[in-house]
Amino acid sequence: MRFIIEVLLMGLAFYIGAKLVPGVSIDGYGNAIIAAILIALANATIGFILRLLTFPINFLTLGLVSFIITVLMILLVDNMMSSFNTSGFLAAAFLAIIVALIKAIFGAIAGEKE
Repeated sequence: MRFIIEVLLMGLAFYIGAKLVPGVSIDGYGNAIIAAILIALANATIGFILRLLTFPINFLTLGLVSFIITVLMILLVDNMMSSFNTSGFLAAAFLAIIVALIKAIFGAIAGEKE
């Protein structure tokens, strides 16, 4: 049940982020959920491998490379889906920041229970 709620909230975060960031568009909430799932899968697979390979430079840049990898995963999903579009790297970077902030707000409201 918690996983389903997390997926729905992630889709909502991407939908809100697409409405707030100029240059990003998602054709509906359902497509936002699909985009969120694909970005999470890309981050868990390709992103994980890239983070392992770039660990030394990621350590030196205090996580900036990890953020860039997340933006690249958003751009990858943008190329995979016709219903999710970004106008480039900068729009995807702002989307990643907005989504992270929205997820933090959701986490604060829900009260993370481990």
